[in-house]
Amino acid sequence: MEGESGDGSDDCSEDAVVGNVNKFCVVPPGYNSQPRRGHLIFDACFESGNLGRVDYITEFEYDLFIRPDTCNPRFRVWFNFTVENVMVGQRVVFNIVNFSKTKSLYREGMSPLVKSTSRPRWQRVPPKNVYYYRCPDHRKNYVMSFAFCFDREDDVYQFGYCFPYTYTRLQSYLEAIEKKNLDYFNRELLCLTVQQRRLDLLTITAPENLDPDENQRVVFVTARVHPGETPASFVCQGWIDFLVSQHPIARVLRQHLVFKIVPMLNPDGVYLGNYRCSLMGFDLNRHWQDPSPWAHPTLQATKQLLMDLNGDEKVDLDFYIDIHAHSTLMNGFMYGNVYDEEDRFEQQMVFPRLLGNNAEDFSLANTNFNRDAVKAGTGRRFLGGALDDNCSCYTLEVSFFSYLTNSSTVPVPYTEEAYMKLGRNVARTFLDYYKLEHLINPKPTPGPQYPRGQRNSSGRGKDRERGRESRGSRATSSQQEVGSYAGSASGSSLEAMPVHFKMHHRDGKRR
Repeated sequence: MEGESGDGSDDCSEDAVVGNVNKFCVVPPGYNSQPRRGHLIFDACFESGNLGRVDYITEFEYDLFIRPDTCNPRFRVWFNFTVENVMVGQRVVFNIVNFSKTKSLYREGMSPLVKSTSRPRWQRVPPKNVYYYRCPDHRKNYVMSFAFCFDREDDVYQFGYCFPYTYTRLQSYLEAIEKKNLDYFNRELLCLTVQQRRLDLLTITAPENLDPDENQRVVFVTARVHPGETPASFVCQGWIDFLVSQHPIARVLRQHLVFKIVPMLNPDGVYLGNYRCSLMGFDLNRHWQDPSPWAHPTLQATKQLLMDLNGDEKVDLDFYIDIHAHSTLMNGFMYGNVYDEEDRFEQQMVFPRLLGNNAEDFSLANTNFNRDAVKAGTGRRFLGGALDDNCSCYTLEVSFFSYLTNSSTVPVPYTEEAYMKLGRNVARTFLDYYKLEHLINPKPTPGPQYPRGQRNSSGRGKDRERGRESRGSRATSSQQEVGSYAGSASGSSLEAMPVHFKMHHRDGKRR
């Protein structure tokens, strides 16, 4: 979540834990014999695991402490652990007692996820068994308690804050795409992390677009700068899946655009099971202004690439989108920037509006534009000022829990597939956008030709029309294909699109 902070107590005297529990068997006080069946064994020593401490309260109740982010005790939200050595019919209450945030979707009906070795599909604990409340026994901090009944002795049960998406899963996914030998997919190493993990850069486009003599129109995407925001990876995977598919829209997008994607900006934090920080305790999304190649190598490498693209006269960097997950709001939505230039401000409103037409779980009501000083170091804010005026910079947020649609009266919980569907819908929306920009033509009708470098009537920055001549032949060749699915685009004009957004100014008040 872009604007999130640890809004609970930073006093960690009660929960001063620095490592994960490792096959930790919890027995009653004074018990000195061999553990027996029903003495629960907790473990979080695995990739993206997090559970720092377990306190025995009674044989039916346990207090669980989230391990804070490495080198930063402020952030305690993500948990991911296993329980084994259970008895059939054993009923327990688990209390997560040291959340660093007070506001939470647990107030709105969210519940933890659970799966087991014999049932590997994640399910939510029934909401009726979940309670979120201030607890006087824990300094009046908010506690999330949930009741659970174990039903299979030989199963290992896993509980999580949200669907895990690990570094290893990403590597396996990218390797599987590489094995297809697609000529429009390229994976390269942008840099190594502090712990020597890969920072992957993906380029998805038609091969002819990579000709050094060709102009490029670039959409740049990043995800997982905050490691606990796992929905961002599912959205990003859905986006990638669509772009590398043989869907007609994907083929045309590849023909006209260059997608550059950094799918996991914080691999070390993801691997370690942190919620918000890197290995060294830095919230990377506050260091875009001056990243250190030593302390923030992934951020520094990504920023340098963006600056290089921005300075390349053969590149139009049209979009920067950073994918996050939100812990207090529902639906998908976007954050954008406030600009003094009216044309630029109006232009960046277009894409969210089009996305709202394509994705039922996208909320225009939650979408807002701000220039909060506390977010000056975020990718969206910093790059909005550092990149060319014609680049629209957004944070794409998606709820950890659920979404409401126009037809639903109760929240619909997100699934892994629903997150990926949002990613696919974001990708599809670029067709609508570039049709409005007249860079992809829905019908084979002749249009005006613009000399290279001429600006269009919107007055946007660096050569908005640049590259049209060189792409003219490809646009013509794809017109028939585009026409076959033109109904998928919104067909809206800018003049016909009312804008209903929340405007946030420096004082944070709505106007």
